[in-house]
Amino acid sequence: MAIREMSAEVVILGGGTGGCAAALAAASVGARVVMTEETDWIGGQLTSQAVPPDEHEWIEKFGRTRGYGRFREGVRDYFRRYLPLTGEAMRNPHLNPGNGWVSPICHPPTIALAVLEAMLAPYTISGRLTILPEHKPISAETDGDKVSSVTLQSTRDGENIVVTAPYFLDATELGEILPLAGVEYVTGSESRDQTGEPHALDKADPLDMQGITICFAVDYRAGEDHTIEKPEGYEFWRNYKADFWPDKQLSWYTSHVVPGVGTGAKEWSLFPEAEKFPLWTYRRLIDKDLFAPGTFDSDISLINNPQNDYWLGPILEVDEAVAKKNLEAARQLSLSFLYWMQTEAPRSDGRSGYPSLRPRGDVMGTDNGLAKYPYIREARRIKAEYTIVEQDLNSEVRSDGGAKEYEDSVGVGGYHVDLHPSTGGRDYVKLDPYPFQIPLGALIPERVENLLPAGKNIGTTHLTNGCYRLHPVEWNVGEVAGSLAAHCVRKGLNPRQVRNDRELLENFLSVLTTQGVELRWPKPGTFESNTEEYRREHSIPLNLRT
Repeated sequence: MAIREMSAEVVILGGGTGGCAAALAAASVGARVVMTEETDWIGGQLTSQAVPPDEHEWIEKFGRTRGYGRFREGVRDYFRRYLPLTGEAMRNPHLNPGNGWVSPICHPPTIALAVLEAMLAPYTISGRLTILPEHKPISAETDGDKVSSVTLQSTRDGENIVVTAPYFLDATELGEILPLAGVEYVTGSESRDQTGEPHALDKADPLDMQGITICFAVDYRAGEDHTIEKPEGYEFWRNYKADFWPDKQLSWYTSHVVPGVGTGAKEWSLFPEAEKFPLWTYRRLIDKDLFAPGTFDSDISLINNPQNDYWLGPILEVDEAVAKKNLEAARQLSLSFLYWMQTEAPRSDGRSGYPSLRPRGDVMGTDNGLAKYPYIREARRIKAEYTIVEQDLNSEVRSDGGAKEYEDSVGVGGYHVDLHPSTGGRDYVKLDPYPFQIPLGALIPERVENLLPAGKNIGTTHLTNGCYRLHPVEWNVGEVAGSLAAHCVRKGLNPRQVRNDRELLENFLSVLTTQGVELRWPKPGTFESNTEEYRREHSIPLNLRT
């Protein structure tokens, strides 16, 4: 079969949240861009992974890029334009289509896909941006400290395409270009000796990574039976209990860690009940009461919960057969959790099971209601010019009342360190960081000159990845990577020069500021936590405001 060749000024490998932000940034300043995507949906954790945005409490006001703000408003505008909202919902400037209490903007992945495609449309229609869906990188060629080409393979027909460019961005979900191109990277958990982090392990474990989750969507059709076929792995998961977990994995009880307090058990229920955490409204994608009567027969809810977190083995840095086995086991876990809820889950009325739960494959773009791609919390991470460590941001160990200030800050983020149970057999790790910055040094590989990370593969540690992995930060990282690559093409520079020359750095930072990237948080003391107001506005249940 003949091998096709393509060239561009910026090649973005991976069309997830960071990849889309990178493509927008690079194409908007005139760069010719090629972006690949392994699945048939661009958007990553916003779409194919189906995770409603996890965001900090000031997101409606500041602490985001202008581009990310455009995406959020695009979601709301989509509902205002095309769906019959109630008058009250239509007037709400902070419309939350699902009224899920995990996020102020819960919405179906199909809407996120439509908005992202619309945002990219000016560049795809003009020919400045070429998107290659269902293409996966399989090899890379290098010339000294530079990547010269990457070979892609179509997952539909096996055709190969060789792409060349002055700059490559690794926006894949697992950091797949790093090993292909021989870029230095780390995985898993570092040791305390390596990073000096108080909460690091005594001994490094490269295979100790956060678990993955295969999310799924359901609605509830009262009086109907939508029980799925019993999954092959159901008996295993029905009886499985991790040593660190308070009950069997398929139960209403999960581990609950509060920073500075300790570990306990959290009791869930499907629908809201007193003193329990309601799964139904947690990541609800559609609240039918926000729409004209008859628009929706049921709410639609997204199930991404500790009960379907898979931590028995990783899907990267292991043999392909092992990775496939673990991925299938994760699918079986999610199907088993659904089947358990349909057939055996204890109910407040004394009965068992909710057979009226119906998988919504149409919402997820699949036949069975499962997401197209696993929710990836942790990828390979570059060995960077600067590695962000716990000491930079954890409020327990910083004495100056704020996170570390970086001279080369290229963005901001805010979220607690939220490490889900890991493939090393460890429970949640939760720390309480200050609102933080994103240093440009974390995007610069220690050796390679023309490859940049554009997602969760920046220079963090296992611990700090726990707060740098969320939607707004991944978008910010991708946007900066795309801007930096295009900037270097125009100016004849390389990223390392930009970071390490004060005049060049200040010039690039002014470019980012002009395009709406916030480089600093407001000064400490000028904004206070409004967590209680935030949770009240976004319908987080009163008994959960702790």
